[in-house]
Amino acid sequence: MGYWLFKSEPGAWSWDQQKARGKKGEPWNGVRNHQAANNMKAMKKGDRGFFYHSVMEKRIVGIVEVIGEYRPDPTDETHKFGLVEVMAVGDVPRPVTLEEIKANPKLAGMALLRQSRLSVQPVTAAEWKELCRMGGVNTV
Repeated sequence: MGYWLFKSEPGAWSWDQQKARGKKGEPWNGVRNHQAANNMKAMKKGDRGFFYHSVMEKRIVGIVEVIGEYRPDPTDETHKFGLVEVMAVGDVPRPVTLEEIKANPKLAGMALLRQSRLSVQPVTAAEWKELCRMGGVNTV
């Protein structure tokens, strides 16, 4: 299983909106960065991801599951980029802030800290486990 981090500005697409989509999920579209697109191309159904509120909040608030693999993004007029579909799995009981992530030496190599502007990022299995511990996530 692969692990990922999906960043979204809560004013554009929030965790509450994602949860409201239920099992139908939602296309993760609008990504226009080649590295983020390559990350999405690597995703498989069943992979898990953290839902991260960027901008003002800067914190992990939920967990999603990839329910649809990479396909063309109909919102991309250039036809260069694609999307995946994700479904909300559950809240992170205690949201994990960027400050807490930066303060944890076990997370020093995280893509979030090295490539802060990248909207879709890989997360290692060790990082996933540590972030789940920090957020009070028991089952993933």
